[in-house]
Amino acid sequence: MPIQAKEAEVLEQYLQKKLGSDCLKVILPKRSGQPVELYVQNGKNLESIGTVYRDEDEGEVSYAISLTILEEDLT
Repeated sequence: MPIQAKEAEVLEQYLQKKLGSDCLKVILPKRSGQPVELYVQNGKNLESIGTVYRDEDEGEVSYAISLTILEEDLT
């Protein structure tokens, strides 16, 4: 089951609180079948930093975030 709008909102609030930054945004895809993305907002700019996955196993739901860091961004 894909991440629903309410789930994304709750997850975003959790991440903002846990990581101490209201700059984190969980954004649903515009088209079905596309991944949910985690962004950092800097002013008016949004930068994608990863993908959010939902897993449901035996009725328990968990979320995993895969962060993408390019080598060129480290320099």
